[in-house]
Amino acid sequence: MALNSTSEVVDRVDGANWRPKEEGTLCFVIQGGEILLIEKKRGLGAGKVNGPGGRLEKGETAEQAAIRETQEEVGITPTGVQWAGELRFQFRDGYSLHCTVYRASGWEGELMETVEAKPFWVRTDQIPYDRMWADDEQWMPRLLAGEKFRGWFEFDGDRMEWSKMEKA
Repeated sequence: MALNSTSEVVDRVDGANWRPKEEGTLCFVIQGGEILLIEKKRGLGAGKVNGPGGRLEKGETAEQAAIRETQEEVGITPTGVQWAGELRFQFRDGYSLHCTVYRASGWEGELMETVEAKPFWVRTDQIPYDRMWADDEQWMPRLLAGEKFRGWFEFDGDRMEWSKMEKA
């Protein structure tokens, strides 16, 4: 069901009765003034820069999914994983996603490119926001500062129409 008005979307994404169609996760390894990002090759956000992540599988927690998705997408196992925040996304076409965000202080294994993602390290003061989803610029500084956060976002395709951020 498509959403027709901004107020209808805001009520759904910011209201107590909002229920996402899918649950997802993101995991950002931050170490030595750098953050591990990926160029996403397929799926939601293909062509954009983001962190490793994806959808939860049946029976797993968001943290388990964050670790698994990082392993699958870039070949490493994040360590020192901590909950950082949560994001709610409502798209005008009716799709909705609840995303749990984690930060990791380290990693084990060998970093590699896969069919899903091309990983790269970037200094935290040089994050390519112009190649990312519009919401990232609102919550990523909070992630980098070690803050816990909650965000609500409404999109029409790739265009962000509405947002709200708060400390968790």
